[in-house]
Amino acid sequence: MDDPRSPLVSTDTHGPRTHTCGALRPEHVGQTVVLKGWVDTRRDLGGVIFIDLRDRHGLTQVVFEPHVSRAAHTLADSLRSEFVVSVRGTVRARDAEQVNPKLPTGEVEVYVDDLVILNTAEAPPFTISAHEEKRTLANEDLRLKYRYLDLRRPELQRNLILRHRFYQITRRHFDLHGFLEIETPVLMKSTPEGARDYLVPSRLHPGKFYALPQSPQTYKQILMVAGLDRYVQIVKCFRDEDLRADRQPEFTQVDVEMSFATEEQIYDLIEGLMAAVWRELKGVELPRPFPRMTYDEALRRYGSDKPDLRAGMEIHDVSAAFEGSGFRVFDGVLENGGKIVAIRVPGEGDRGRGAMDRLDKDVVRKRIGAGGLVYFKRPSDGSETYSSVKAEVLPTVHVERAIEAVGAQAGDLVLVLAGPAPTVYTQMGALRLHMAEELGLIGDSSDGPWRFLWVTDFPLLEWDPETQRFYAMHHPFTSPRPEDVPLLDDDPGQARARAYDLVLNGNEIGGGSIRIHDRAVQQRMFRLLGIDEAEAEERFGFLLNAFRYGAPPHGGIALGLDRIVMLLAGAGSLRDVIAFPKTQSAHEPMSNTPDVVDERQLVELHIRTVLPDKPGRA
Repeated sequence: MDDPRSPLVSTDTHGPRTHTCGALRPEHVGQTVVLKGWVDTRRDLGGVIFIDLRDRHGLTQVVFEPHVSRAAHTLADSLRSEFVVSVRGTVRARDAEQVNPKLPTGEVEVYVDDLVILNTAEAPPFTISAHEEKRTLANEDLRLKYRYLDLRRPELQRNLILRHRFYQITRRHFDLHGFLEIETPVLMKSTPEGARDYLVPSRLHPGKFYALPQSPQTYKQILMVAGLDRYVQIVKCFRDEDLRADRQPEFTQVDVEMSFATEEQIYDLIEGLMAAVWRELKGVELPRPFPRMTYDEALRRYGSDKPDLRAGMEIHDVSAAFEGSGFRVFDGVLENGGKIVAIRVPGEGDRGRGAMDRLDKDVVRKRIGAGGLVYFKRPSDGSETYSSVKAEVLPTVHVERAIEAVGAQAGDLVLVLAGPAPTVYTQMGALRLHMAEELGLIGDSSDGPWRFLWVTDFPLLEWDPETQRFYAMHHPFTSPRPEDVPLLDDDPGQARARAYDLVLNGNEIGGGSIRIHDRAVQQRMFRLLGIDEAEAEERFGFLLNAFRYGAPPHGGIALGLDRIVMLLAGAGSLRDVIAFPKTQSAHEPMSNTPDVVDERQLVELHIRTVLPDKPGRA
């Protein structure tokens, strides 16, 4: 069967296909058609053989009956899953009781008068059927090893079709707004900021390396200096970092830059793109403009700089409610300048003690890392409010103040955390998302709801106590707000950036900023980041030199294409919307990448490999 000279394999005598396997409808009844595809399922019912023939467009049932063609019927007896075939036959209407409403082609079938087996197939390592009920999804490692088989699944094909359509809408949108699609180099200078670069050795320049771009940031800024005004590119980027479900070592972004741009222009441009994408792909009209929220407000209200607005349960600062309560834990937090925060969980006021103890131990303490959970329950029957802290330790009057502050009603649960800010906000944000997931308020869905948000006014810098230095929160080319420029000398940690992120359902799907276009301000920024003049010249001299010659004000954004398509598809992982993804260990199982190379190649590149010690070796 696996011999390429198998007697079953024949030359295709049917010519090109007339229709795809998803195209036939009642209006085609009586027509002679040619279909080509893979055998999805085979059923033999008393001498009549039924085959579901599959291609990326759908399924069509084809029928082999001896009285139509004995030769085709005899050959069809040898068909097995994933054989590649061509059939010629006549479209007939199915009997009313045989109509399959689950299939677009379910009202018709093709009676075959000639069959050509174009190729045979070994039994696949897992079932591929387009009929979801007829397969058990294999583990991901196996599916990635046989990705060419996994990609035959309709779900993955739909995801890649969705991705293709996203490309087309994006290109049309930016062309309509006067943008030029310009390619930037894939082999560039290493300018590591944050994630590690992937390095490529140069054969012609021994001891020197190219880097694969983490982003075309410097190149697109230089395009603005060059007067090209409006740039866009759907581009591959590379980061050598630890992975998770929503990260890949190579990823695709929609990269955008505009000269003379304001934040409002960029918001309007990108909202227009999102509106076009959701209109064409989901049939949804997005309300515009998207809401906006400063970084500080997002942290205080939702405990995250990428809040999921679907979850509700806004965070409340209830510190004032507990002032002078005499509860030692709360008093200590407030004396040290910390905060007491709470969320209202609707309809959970009847939760039992055991469930609350598990929430405190397994989620609050172990997973979130908070010191402990205080909670109040207002039972749905209107009975007395229950407090997890006894009244003699935490007086009821303070509990009632907190309950009133969060707006809790009968049947609600109030969860309270205390600690230093901003840590306590992020801890409550994590608890908020846990409760939302548990209650089914959020999750992967291709049907929405779609809650977009612009998060603005990020800090320009963040302080790392371990290295005792500032780092750029976005990147070193982000412009400070004009009114905050004086803070760069006196209190740089308080300076705000002209930076913005686009968030959708708790996922950051884009980020950008208005850039620094003045050489002196850029050098000042480098100094704040601990990059002296010599290092700045070595790493970014080409950009600084370009700024000598009339760089216009400019700004832009990069959208995470993989992540947007993942959300549109309702997929649980980026790997489900990328044709050939890497695993969480940055390995591609199908081709076994990365792999060793021939020693002669290393010699040509002037490279000697040094392998790490094996575990346990001294």
